[in-house]
Amino acid sequence: MAEKQQNNAVRKLPVRRCSGCGEHFPKNQLIRVLRTPEGEIVLDLTGKRSGRGAYLCKNARCFKKARKSKRIDASLEVTVPEEVYDRMEEEISRAEQ
Repeated sequence: MAEKQQNNAVRKLPVRRCSGCGEHFPKNQLIRVLRTPEGEIVLDLTGKRSGRGAYLCKNARCFKKARKSKRIDASLEVTVPEEVYDRMEEEISRAEQ
C-alpha cells in the first residue's frame, strides 16, 4: 500500500510595492491605504477590507514622498483631499512609534 504524501509546501507571502520608495516588501510589512466602495479614503491596518488599495512602508518619509508625487491618488484612481492626507500622516506617525 502506498503511503500518503505529505504536502509540506511553504505558503508564499504576497509581495507589494511601496508607493513612496518603490521597493517591494511582504504585504504584512506595509500599511494599506484604501478607497472603499463608498468612496471613503482610509488606512486599512488589517489589510482585509474590500476596496482599491495602495501600499506604503511604515514610515513617514515614504508617505511624504508618495503624497508629494501624487502616487496614492494614481493608485486609488481618485484625488485625495489634503485633509485626508493630513489625517493619514498623523495615523502613520502613530503607527511608526
